[in-house]
Amino acid sequence: MSANKLRLGPLPKTETVRFSFNCSKALQADLEQYATLHAQTYGEPVDAPTLVPHMLEAFMARDREFRKRRSAHGSRHGA
Repeated sequence: MSANKLRLGPLPKTETVRFSFNCSKALQADLEQYATLHAQTYGEPVDAPTLVPHMLEAFMARDREFRKRRSAHGSRHGA
């Protein structure tokens, strides 16, 4: 395992739903490369589609404006 950790840490076990999106070939390649690095870093096999929801959650958790507006509406998942 590498001493340098990736920003996205080990993945938690969560309930999932199916959600699909389109992305550029360059983004797909980057996501696949990130998945490879993640697997090497944490010793757990993982593919890019598995990582994407965790990346989006991390992104949204760090978005101050989103958190502020979500709190103003009193709901984590909308109404």
